Amino acid sequence: MLLSIAYDGRSFSGFAPQPGRRTIAGELLGALRAVDPRIAEVRGASRTDAGVHALDQRVAFDPTRAYPLRAWIEGAGKHLPEAIAIRSARYVPRGYTPRFESVSKTYRYALLVDARPDPFHVGRAWRVPELARDGAIDQLRSEAELAVGTHDFAAFRGSLDARENTVRTVHACRIEVAPHDPRLVVVEVCGSAFLYNMVRILVGALVDVGRGRLAPGAIARALASKQRRDLGITAPPDGLVLARYTLRGLDEPDDARSP
Repeated sequence: MLLSIAYDGRSFSGFAPQPGRRTIAGELLGALRAVDPRIAEVRGASRTDAGVHALDQRVAFDPTRAYPLRAWIEGAGKHLPEAIAIRSARYVPRGYTPRFESVSKTYRYALLVDARPDPFHVGRAWRVPELARDGAIDQLRSEAELAVGTHDFAAFRGSLDARENTVRTVHACRIEVAPHDPRLVVVEVCGSAFLYNMVRILVGALVDVGRGRLAPGAIARALASKQRRDLGITAPPDGLVLARYTLRGLDEPDDARSP
């Protein structure tokens, strides 16, 4: 069984199970076991960090009872906190592991360009008033183009990432001003896969160029040097959302249907 999950990550210590901590996976497994107590585990597509949100996290599990899709969505949903929702379900083979079938992920990061705090965006956007200066958003757009393509992103990973292969492909890195609120600037990054904290480090570099803390071309310099010190800060988790996940051999997430 494969689920699409949406959640507000502010109250959780990330997606992956952690002993003694409240996690998305832990809450979801508990809710599913209320319907089918013999479910052994849940297998998420992405290990989102503490405070990171999702619109389309993909989670697979192996049921031991034959229920219709709606029973899983509504039955397990009754046992979830309001911050987590099962949006859709579909049948997949037993043992299906979504992270092994990933084609692409799309993340969105929200920036709030406002001189004053806005309580309606706390935990949902990073407030960066310096981006209100003339030309700042255009600088972000120019800098973002440097990240597109297949590169060695060794400089764009957190210290906990020990993987040897740091080559990744970024299909698009777009900067858009929200039409309903000109204070909101959204960075959308689509790629084949990402290193640990890669999107947050990329957003941090963009913002630091936009507010004048890094010289333009910082992303190109870091790609060449492969040194984390050539970039700016890591953006906080607040504004980051796993927006869309595409899996090999399945429909696009937005096209999935559940009866």
